[in-house]
This record gives sequence, C-alpha cells and structure tokens, in this order.
Amino acid sequence: MTQTLFTNISQLVTPAPGVQRGAAMRSLTVIPDAAMLVSGGVVRWVGPRTDAPGTAQEHDLGGVAVVPGLTDPHTHAVWAGDRLADFEARVQGVPYEEILARGGGIRSSMRATGAASVEELVTLARPRLEALCASGATTIEVKSGYGLDFDAELRMLQVVRVLQAEFSLVPTLLIHVPPTEGRAEYVQAVCHDLIPGVARDGLAKTVDVFTEREAFTVDETRAILQAAKAHGLQTKLHADQFHAIGGTELACELGALSVDHLEASGPAQIAALAASDTVATILPGVTLHLGLPVAPGRALIDAGAAVAVGTDLNPGSSPVFSAQLALALAVRLCRLTPAEALTACTVNAAAALGLSDRGALAPGQRADFLALHSPDWRDLPYTLGANPIRNVFVGGTRL
Repeated sequence: MTQTLFTNISQLVTPAPGVQRGAAMRSLTVIPDAAMLVSGGVVRWVGPRTDAPGTAQEHDLGGVAVVPGLTDPHTHAVWAGDRLADFEARVQGVPYEEILARGGGIRSSMRATGAASVEELVTLARPRLEALCASGATTIEVKSGYGLDFDAELRMLQVVRVLQAEFSLVPTLLIHVPPTEGRAEYVQAVCHDLIPGVARDGLAKTVDVFTEREAFTVDETRAILQAAKAHGLQTKLHADQFHAIGGTELACELGALSVDHLEASGPAQIAALAASDTVATILPGVTLHLGLPVAPGRALIDAGAAVAVGTDLNPGSSPVFSAQLALALAVRLCRLTPAEALTACTVNAAAALGLSDRGALAPGQRADFLALHSPDWRDLPYTLGANPIRNVFVGGTRL
C-alpha cells in the first residue's frame, strides 16, 4: 500500500476525534511545521516534521496551514426551479403568506422539483455540490423534501444515489410539508409505506421531520420518527425555526442525531440539548438571508451542548453554496470563536450525521483535509468573499 508523507505544513490544526461539547469545542491541537502520513485513504501519523517516519513518497504542501475537511450536515441541494421572484418580493416587504398566495414559496419549489426527471435533477444538483466541495465540504448531507408525493421524494433520493459516485454524500428522507387535505392519512402512509420502502432500498440513512406550527406537530413527528427507528433508520428534526413547540425536547427524548435551526430556542431548549447527546445544528445562512433571530450558538456552547454548523443550502431561505462561508458566519452572527466554529464544522458536523471516522486529523481518521492559501489557519473563518482554500483532499487524494 502506497504511503504518502505530506510535509511543509506551516500549521496542522485539528480538534480531537469524536463529538466535542461545550468548552472542549475550543480545544484544538496546533502543530507547527507539521507532517502527516497517509495510506489507504486514512491518516496513519501526524506530528512535527522532524519526527516524521521515513517514506517512499513525499508531498510538499508549500508551507500552508492544513485543517480537516469540513462536513456540511444540512443541505437541500436537490431542487428545480428558482425562488428569485420570492426574494425580490420579500426584500420589498411582501409577507410570506402573500408570496404563497401568488404561487411562490416552498410549494413552487415542490411543483418544479416534482415535475423534473432524475436526470434533470442530477444536472441541476451537480454544480451546487461542486461549489460546496470547492468551499471545503468533503462530506455533504442531502435531504429530500420537495416532493409532496412519494414518487417525487423517491426520485430526489435516487438523485443523491447517482451523485454518490462523484461526491461523499449522506442521504436523508425529509418529511417537510404536510398536505392541505388528508393529513392523518398522509402521516400514516409515510409511516407504513414511504419509510419502509426507503429503508428496504437503502435510499436514506436518516429520517428528518420539520416540526413547526406551519408544518408537523410534535405528535405527528413522534409517530414518523418512531416508524423510522423501527426500520433501522436514524432520526433528526428541523425545530424551533419560528416557534418552540416541543420539537427540540422530542429530539432529545428520542435520542435524535441532531436538531437543526433553533432560531427560536430559549433556555428550556438549550438546557435540554446540554443534557442530551443530540447535536445542536445551527444554520447562520438563514439568519443572514431571512433576517431571522440568531440561533443561540454561544449560549448552547456555554451550557455544554455539542454544536454543529451547516449551510442549509436551499433555494428559498439559505442560498449559501459555501461551507466555509457558513463557518465564517457562525463566528460573526452566532458568536462562536474561530476554534469553536472549526470544531462545529468538522467533528461535530460529522457526529450530526452519525459519523465518527472523519473531521479530525488523527491516526485512524479518514484523510479528508484542506490545504489553505495561508500559513495561518485563522484565515479560514476570517475570509469573506474569496476562497481561502487552495486544495481539497478526500481520502488523501486531491480533488
């Protein structure tokens, strides 16, 4: 097996492997003048270059900083159509209810996505995923959720399966928007037909539910997620985006991998997350784009929770095509320190997807890493409007 020793690393900067909570999110290992040995797509050794083991092949990285590859734990990267008219109307003060009445909003994305073929959706999604990769995302979660009918949901998951040949993707079945009629029957069909079929065909690893006043109730969410668990799928929730109605508490009770959004979370929800193993995933792009309150990232970390950061890439509420930008926004908007933001976008984001084999540069971890343009890793959270990442490596191979 070929071994590669990556050398001339000004700083190798990494959190410890595994989920990090509270103050531990600030604890990074910083190795100056570092080297890293990789074979079989896995990190075998890291340390000072002067201590490096001998190897047949050396790769000089040119004196720049190296950090783990980022994980984007929350995207809706498969969609058709656009929401540009919605954007223009909203910045002019048109209420969302009126945008919906005009035929816009999320249901316009659902109509366009439902009418598109797998091939069309693959073609649309590929450049979005390429942009996320170029921004440092070496693992990307992709949700369904824009197909109210089950055939459209399955097509979205089939798109993810096709694109897994090109990207490291984690597919999630999202139960997103309830129907206007026959709601109880819809939930029952999700539990008895859609989830078993998705599990049987291996189309998703996780089931997510949007728990909100305008979406699914806590009781409906509980039924859907219990069906997911019964079929061997993991669970997560969208919750507290607009109102705290109990979704976060349900996520903690059920041992969900993560609960995402949290813009409306208060002291009770923060305390529940701090006392649980559920990762709190915050999405600062939504705050920037919609002008929502900021998710309480600072308070969650101070309370001892494990916090992750995602882009929430989607056409309506977070057109953020850069995992690095989401990291940088978490520092500005959610008051994370640069070290906490790096941890949130690496090991904690991986944990939000149930993954423990990536996000840290340590022996036994997947050799997903970023070589920056700069010798100082802090350019990663500092830079806005340019890409601070020179090269992206997945499994030790440059993309």
